[in-house]
Amino acid sequence: MDIHIDHRTCIGSGQCTLTAPTVFTQDDDGYAALVPDGAQTATPRQVTQAALSCPVQAIAVGNDPPDA
Repeated sequence: MDIHIDHRTCIGSGQCTLTAPTVFTQDDDGYAALVPDGAQTATPRQVTQAALSCPVQAIAVGNDPPDA
């Protein structure tokens, strides 16, 4: 499962961290970051729910890498 956080869009609301704390954390500036190997401990539903909880839709989940 590929998870991409658009750091230009993220506002640091923390909803992803509250929804899937084994996958998402917040960096020193308060913005979303991925927990190393965290995606392997969560269910696809948890990751999808976290992405949907983002108020600015800064999280993309899929099987292919995001467009650069």
